Amino acid sequence: MPDNATTPGPAAHQKIDTSVPHSARIWNYWLGGKDNYRVDEEAGDAYTAVFPGIVTIARSSRAFLRRNITYLVAEAGIRQFLDVGTGLPTADNTHQVAQRIAPETRIVYVDNDPMVLAHARALLYSTPEGATAYVDANVTDPERILAAAADTLDFTQPTALILSNILGHVADHDQARSIVTSLMDALPSGSYLSINDGSLGIDPVFERAQDAYNESGAVPYNLRTPDQITAFFDGLDLIDPGVVSVPLWRPDVTSPAPEPIGEHGGLARKP
Repeated sequence: MPDNATTPGPAAHQKIDTSVPHSARIWNYWLGGKDNYRVDEEAGDAYTAVFPGIVTIARSSRAFLRRNITYLVAEAGIRQFLDVGTGLPTADNTHQVAQRIAPETRIVYVDNDPMVLAHARALLYSTPEGATAYVDANVTDPERILAAAADTLDFTQPTALILSNILGHVADHDQARSIVTSLMDALPSGSYLSINDGSLGIDPVFERAQDAYNESGAVPYNLRTPDQITAFFDGLDLIDPGVVSVPLWRPDVTSPAPEPIGEHGGLARKP
C-alpha cells in the first residue's frame, strides 16, 4: 500500500455547495485560512459580530490539539493516530506536529466533506519514514472508518484517536457516546482518546451565538456540558489535569495565564 493514500467514499462524488455556509470552511476562516467562500466569510463575520470570542475558541482548540499530540508522541511514545473529523488543513495539522517529533509516525485522517477531500493532497504530505492516509467516511460509521484505517494503521499497536470538534455534530448524546465506544473498543490497551468540543455553562453570549448559528441553515453544532464531555472518557484513565477548558490543559509555560472559555477537552489512556 502506498504511504500516502486516499480511500474514496460517498463524498468523493458530491459537489461542493458554495451557496450554504459550511462549518469546516467557517472554522478554517476563523483560524486564518483561505479555503472558504464568501458565504462562509459572511456567516463567520455574523457570528463574530455577536461573539468575537469564537476566534479565540477556534485557535485555542488548535493549540490544545497541538499540546495533546506533542504529549502523545514525546511522552507517551504513540506512533499512530486516527484523526476523525479532520476539517480543512491549516497550520499544525496532526501529521505535521507528530512527524516533527517522530518522522516514522503514521496518521489516518477521516472526513466526509468534499472540500476536505479536494485538499487531501495537502493533508497527505508525509515524511518518507512515516505515512498519512485520508478516509472518506462519516463519524457515524465507525465500522467503515476502522476497516479503511486498517490499511495504514496496525490496530495491534497503541493508537491515539482524535475527535476534535466533531462530536458536537452528533445531536444525540447517547449516539455520540456509542461512536466513541465503538472506535475505542477496536484499539488495544495503551491507546489514547483525545476529545475537545464546545461546552455549555461558561459563556452565555457564546451559547446564544451558537443557537443563532444552528438556526441559520448551516449544519448544526451542539454544545455539551463539561460533565457530558467527561462521560466520553468513561472506562479510561484521564491524564492530568482531566477534562478542563482547553486553555487550562497543560498550558505552555511561556504563555500568559490562561482563562476558561466555552471549549472543554481532555486526554485519556485505555487500560
